[in-house]
Order: sequence, then structure tokens, then C-alpha cells
Amino acid sequence: MAVVEHVINKEIQAGGKFERQPNRFVTPFGDKEGELPVEKNRYRLLWAPVCPWANRSIIVRQLLGLEDVISVGTLDPIRPDVPWSDWAFTLDEGDVDPVLKIKLLSEAYKKADPDYEGRYTVPAVVDLQTGAVVNNDYFNLTLYLETAWKKFHKENAPELYPQELRKEIDTLNAYIFHDVNNGVYKAGFAKSQEAYAAAYKLVFDAFDVLEKRLSTRRFLFGDYITESDIRLYVTLARFDVAYFNGFRVNQRMLKDYPNLWGYARDLYEEEAFGGNTDFDAIKRHYHLCCLETNPYDILPLGPDLALWKEKTDRAKLSGDPEHKYR
Repeated sequence: MAVVEHVINKEIQAGGKFERQPNRFVTPFGDKEGELPVEKNRYRLLWAPVCPWANRSIIVRQLLGLEDVISVGTLDPIRPDVPWSDWAFTLDEGDVDPVLKIKLLSEAYKKADPDYEGRYTVPAVVDLQTGAVVNNDYFNLTLYLETAWKKFHKENAPELYPQELRKEIDTLNAYIFHDVNNGVYKAGFAKSQEAYAAAYKLVFDAFDVLEKRLSTRRFLFGDYITESDIRLYVTLARFDVAYFNGFRVNQRMLKDYPNLWGYARDLYEEEAFGGNTDFDAIKRHYHLCCLETNPYDILPLGPDLALWKEKTDRAKLSGDPEHKYR
């Protein structure tokens, strides 16, 4: 049931290399002319728990206390039976989003651009005044939540994008995206042995670098969780259960890296991370509708969540072991 295959093929370049489509709706949030106005109850964030980019935005929304500011609509991990790549609101009563009154994510995209021909992706921010998608810029969306939406943050909200670290965070974020977050997809969607091998090497070279980095610090920038940790976490959470076998990035599993594995569990312990990590949805999506290598729709039984809940000793690496947020 690999319904995305014909659309993914449009993103395959010469030599079988997968190159992700650019985002179409990238207007930033802010108070300048031409920017999207920052208003409470103006927008609805559409996500699917299977998607790492969307998962990131939901984690940040909860950490910053924006639950009563930006509403959320959740899409089914199993794609609908339509001849294009879409997402459906079949988790809701009547298969309709209760706020937007639509059945498919594509309806909100078409309201924004009737001629839109790309994949319908999450996260997608919809303006409730028009019902149209106004932003699907997954790379920058969490940065907007952390900066442009600051006036709506809860009291004592964590500082995930501290001013003094922004240049370093931006540099590390780009590395994590190209070699890890998107690296697994470049391997999984490759259409040649050479393209696959190059992407495979990127992922595991990056894992080696990050494993070493995390040997001397609790989080990527020391004692406290930042934007970069959220970006890395969403791929780590999906690695053993989906990417390792489904995308053939099978040199080693996450649990074979003591620091990365302990680090992932340290983050999972936090409600905003673990509470928004839906392993069942992840498995159903990747193994039942994303991969061509499972013709009998057999759903893996793991992971053993007891392993994810095992305590770590990573607090000993911190100068502030009682706290994870600045």
C-alpha cells in the first residue's frame, strides 16, 4: 500500500538520489508587514504522530504552553485510499476535522493554492479565518513558536533557542537535518545502490559524531534541552522501530550506541517528548503504508516500552542535574 511512491518518484534526481521537495508556504510569523499575524485562536496546527517534522512542533507547543493558543488537528497514520499522497481525518467522528470541517489535508492546501501539485505535508498551519494552509515550513516552524510566539508562552517556559547559542544551534540543526533527519529518508527512498550507500554513510558517520559529543554532556549544548535536542530526538525515536529495517539503515541500532540510547531515554522521560511519541502510529504508517517490502501488512510487535522507561545516569554529566531546562 505504498501510496506515496508515485509522488516520491518526482523527488528522485539523477543517479537515484532522493531530494526532498521545497516547502511551498513559508511566510514567517511576526509583526512586520507581510508576515503572518501572531494571534491567539487564529490558527490550527495539523499533524500526524508518525511524522518527525510534525512531532517536533507538537513537542515545542507543549513545552512552551501554547496548547490554549494554537489548536491541533490529528491525522490518521494510515494514508487514505486516494490516487495521490494525502492524509485523512479518519480518527475524528464522521472522518471530518471538527473545526475545519474537512476530510483530507489536501482540502486545506487547495484552499490556499488550487494549483498546488506537491505532496501534502505535515505539519501544516491553517488560518481559521480562511481554512487555508498558510505555513508548512517544517524547518523553521518551531523556531517561530520559540521566538515570534513568545508573548503567549507560559510562565517560566523553557528557553529552547537562547540568543547566545543561536548561531551554533542553527549550524548543528542544519547538520542534524541533512545527515540524520533527512539522511534516513535519502537512504530509504534512494533508487540506486550508490545513492543509498552515500546516504547510509552520512547517517552512521553522524551517529558516531553525536555519540562522541554526548559522551561528555547531558544534552547537545550542555546542561539544558534546546531546539537541537528536539530535532535529533524525533529521528532517534523512530530509528529502531521504523528506519533500521524499513529504510535499510542497518549498520547498528540505536540501542548499540550507549550515549545516544541513554540520551533518547532521558528525553523520552519528559512528558512533552514521551507523551507525544506514538510508537503504534509510527509502526502502522511505516510498515503498513509507506514501505513496499511488506506485502502481507504484518505489523511488528515491538518495541518493548519498558526499555524506553529504564532510568539513565546521564544527569551526572550535568552541572545542574536537577533541571533539564534553562
